[in-house]
Amino acid sequence: MTGLVLEGGAFRGLFTAGVLDALLDIKAEIKYVVGVSAGATNAYSYVSKQRGRNLEIMERFMDDKRYISYGNLIRCKSLMDLDFVFDEIPNQHCIFDYETFYKFDGKMLAGAFNVETGDVEYFDKDLLDKRNSILRATIAIPLVFPLEKINGQYYADGGLSEPIPINKSIADGNDKNIIVLTRNDGYRKKQSKANKITYKIYKNKYPKLAKVLMDRHIKYNEQLDYCKKLEERGKAMIIRPTISMDINRFERDKNKLKAIYQNGYDLIMKDKEMILNYIR
Repeated sequence: MTGLVLEGGAFRGLFTAGVLDALLDIKAEIKYVVGVSAGATNAYSYVSKQRGRNLEIMERFMDDKRYISYGNLIRCKSLMDLDFVFDEIPNQHCIFDYETFYKFDGKMLAGAFNVETGDVEYFDKDLLDKRNSILRATIAIPLVFPLEKINGQYYADGGLSEPIPINKSIADGNDKNIIVLTRNDGYRKKQSKANKITYKIYKNKYPKLAKVLMDRHIKYNEQLDYCKKLEERGKAMIIRPTISMDINRFERDKNKLKAIYQNGYDLIMKDKEMILNYIR
């Protein structure tokens, strides 16, 4: 079976949104989808077959301070007003099709990092609630988003430890994978000052979270190398941006975000026959 593996990347995920909308347009139904962070949030609209929904949310709400602003850090201790983003938007404005989502006859997994155990746990679609707790957990970047509590456990962004959840897909039996990355070919992650600071903040209370923050660049580059080897062996197809992704994780320029969305869409349409044959 073919797995669809989705990297995160915050607003760089608009590239993934373009890829997924194109997959819907060419009727490429992949029955196993796994994502972390923005990869998971974009994947939900693919599974619910709501083409264009992620782009619409960006276009309608990017200028709304509740959607994203530093003022939210003071008002609700989060860069985003999470109640607005994960409750009001999907339930009142850009309505999420829960019925179609639940009827999906495949797997849709969203990964979140358990700060106590140090493991990434993958939540299946059937655990989705109207508050979208799973998505709140998978995007919970330390310091800019609060940890999310699910069943008495606290979770952070799944991409901290499994930035490209290819190992999960393979462990679940997928012998071929389409891997969607949100960085250009040749990119290598370096240790950031922010992660060093965050390490110091969490090292006593959540030492396992602190450890993955300190080693994040190492794990990311290892997973990139592994994906490349799979591609060379014909076990994976990697889709990555072909235009510059030199944008901020929380980029606010709508034109730049539309451009990376379009890049993802165009890449799929250009090679649609090859992709459909690969899935078959």
